[in-house]
Amino acid sequence: MKPASPASIDDLYRVPEHGKAEIVDDELVLMSPTGGRPSAASGAIFARLREHQRKFGGGRAYPDNTGFVVRLPHRRSFSPDVSFQRSTETTMKFPEGAPIFAVEVRSEGDYGPAAEELLARKRADYFAAGTLVVWDVDLLGPDVVRVHRANASLPTIYRRGEVAEAEPAVHGWHMPVDGLFE
Repeated sequence: MKPASPASIDDLYRVPEHGKAEIVDDELVLMSPTGGRPSAASGAIFARLREHQRKFGGGRAYPDNTGFVVRLPHRRSFSPDVSFQRSTETTMKFPEGAPIFAVEVRSEGDYGPAAEELLARKRADYFAAGTLVVWDVDLLGPDVVRVHRANASLPTIYRRGEVAEAEPAVHGWHMPVDGLFE
């Protein structure tokens, strides 16, 4: 059932503190809090991405719960687990436009056919909005990091013992997959 009126960016600003939501199909979609393991993994990714930002510039790293305003026919916002955007200017408002690099770390409910379909749709939305690279991080399976690129039909897979990257979105940045489990 559709809401009486479409959700707006102002509705995102009214999500309770520490809450996380996106606007999809005119509805405010609330997201559950993240468990310890996925949260630690996204924190490790952010820390390494932030260090890269400090050394080389080229954009700004954002941690979990940052809202990005986009203008797609059926989506008005993203809230990735970790992200990187080329703009380095920040305000108190949500950044405008999609990040060039987005990370989605799977939680317990992000498995099965329905979840796979939602993740694929969200990746397609990221690419339609201008994101270049999306990481799908699966801490339970052997294919830990699937690097999806806007210009490639198949992801690049990274497993434990390997080093994942985010080319061409974040040039020269990389992270050992094992660092997701520290």
